[in-house]
This record gives sequence, C-alpha cells and structure tokens, in this order.
Amino acid sequence: MIINRFDLWLENDGPVAVALREYLEPALGADSVVFPPTFAPPEGSKEAPGYVIDNDIALIDTVGSQANRMEPIFKRAPYSALVPRVRIRIGEREIDLLDAGHRAADAAVRFSDKWNDLRAAFNSIRQSGDATLMAKRAPTTLLFGAWDSRDTQVKIPRLIGATIRAFGAQKLTRSAQFFSALDKEEVEDLGTQDFLSQVGLNDAPAGRTHGGVIAKQIRRDAILNLVALRALGAPDEGATLRLRRYILGLALVALLTPAENCLREGCLLTRARDKGVEGEVVGRDGSRVSLDVDEATAREFALAAAGEFGVGESWTAVFSKESVKAAANEKAEKGKGKKR
Repeated sequence: MIINRFDLWLENDGPVAVALREYLEPALGADSVVFPPTFAPPEGSKEAPGYVIDNDIALIDTVGSQANRMEPIFKRAPYSALVPRVRIRIGEREIDLLDAGHRAADAAVRFSDKWNDLRAAFNSIRQSGDATLMAKRAPTTLLFGAWDSRDTQVKIPRLIGATIRAFGAQKLTRSAQFFSALDKEEVEDLGTQDFLSQVGLNDAPAGRTHGGVIAKQIRRDAILNLVALRALGAPDEGATLRLRRYILGLALVALLTPAENCLREGCLLTRARDKGVEGEVVGRDGSRVSLDVDEATAREFALAAAGEFGVGESWTAVFSKESVKAAANEKAEKGKGKKR
C-alpha cells in the first residue's frame, strides 16, 4: 500500500535525510550570464551592495528565498487539497498565509483575531511536543520553519532546506548610457543640469556596476531532515504515525515538484540537459541509497496521507489595527515604568 511505503523512514533507527542535487543552467545556455542577488554590506561598511561570492562560489538563491518559492506550490491544484486554505484579511484586501514571510508567526497573524488559536498550536509544541494543532491550522509552518520570537518563543526548525549556488563563478561588470530624446540646445534654458537629469531630459552615462556571473556549474542542493521530522509528536503512537506521514507527504511534494526557476531579472534557470537530478536517502552510518521516488509517487503518497490524517479546515483571520495600537501603548507604558 502506498500509505505505508515510507514507514521505515519514520522509525527511530531510520535514515537521517533525503538529499537532492539538481543541476541547472541559464535558459540561454550553459555558458550564459546569470545575475545573483545583491546583498547589503556588513554594518558599518561603506561598500555598495554586492554579490556574495566566496572562493569562486556565488550564492544564487538563499535558504529563505528557496522556501518562499516552494511553499506556494500548495496554492495550486492538486496540491491545494493537501493543506487548509488560510487567508488574512487586511482592510479591503486578503493575503494567503503561504505568502506570509514568517508563516504562523507572522505579524499579520499575531495581530489578528485568530492569534489565540495559533498561540495554542505553538504552546502545544513547546509543552508536550504535540504538533497536531499546527498541522491542522498551518502545516507548511512545520515544513519550512518559524520562530515565534515575539510571543511564545517557540522555534520550529526547517524540515526542508535548499540553496542554489554557482561554482567556478567569474564576476562580470557592465555599464550603460542614456541618451535624451531632446537635443542639448532644446533644454539648456529649462533648468539646471541636475534638474534636467532628474526628470530625464539630460544624457546620463552610468558607471560600471554588477554585470552578473558566468559559472562552470549551477546546482540546487536540497535536504529533507528526517531526524527533525521524527521529532514531531502527537498524543499517541497511532496519531503520531498519521501526523508524520502527512508532513512527510507534504515534504516530498515540496522537494520533488519541479520549480519554475525565474529567480529575478537576468536569472531564468532550467534543468541542465546532461545531468538533471540526483537524489539519495542518507543513513545514519553515512550510507547512501539512490532515491527511487518521483513527483507522481510523492503526490500519490501525499494525497493518501492527507486523507488518513484529515486536512484541517480552511480559515480566515482578520488583521486588527487596534491590536497593534494596544501593543504599542503597552510598550510605551513599560518604557515609562523603566524611567521612573
């Protein structure tokens, strides 16, 4: 039966991880330029924002960014049937919890009418290790992690982590020149040179800036932490097995569903034609066995496990400005008390 196919992974002496390596290349071809993200320099530094490149290895997409790209998989069919649909109403608009950066611990939830329910889910994990409430209300929080740093202090570790790096990266630079549609004589009496440049009526040469990288290899490394998954508990042995199967199903879907790697302008990636994906199940003794699970199998198992566990009901939270104001006033009062 598909429902018990991965039960050996869930036993205490089971493997420690599922490791995946996906080889990528630019859509234009393996020898084309890709643009990594730029990051702010260290605090106090006068450097401009730049790429993160260490020993010719360039960071293309971070762990947090990869999680934010995987999580919305559960917004579209058939994977939307695996999780409750959770919306947060903010004034006249709504956002999906799958788009909230801190998941169940996000401020948009914390200052809503449903926070007591989520607080109970966090406290259940802290007090007894029971993740059932969180799995019913915000299951992807268990997959991609959260830290309720402003209330319960509960930290939920990521079960899935992924990064994209470029190896053998050569950094390039570029420049540009803007030419105004008007001749210099036509605008010279319309204002200062600075003003004309600001409104786009002056030629504007640009200095040298980041021009992307060319890399020998681009690789996405992803890991599913089975040790952390087995730490998730429920009130009894049967409930624990059903919970872990459910979360494992979600994790396999997130791990194995091909992503559309349009990371940013100038960084559209596809799977490399000559390599593709390598997956392994890693034992605690370091042994490695090829992963024989594809997207279709992961989907079949996830649907069966979700049916057995019972997907939580969808819900909507209403963001409250009054809650924010009350928190601000409380902080101000505490500040006054310290000064006395």
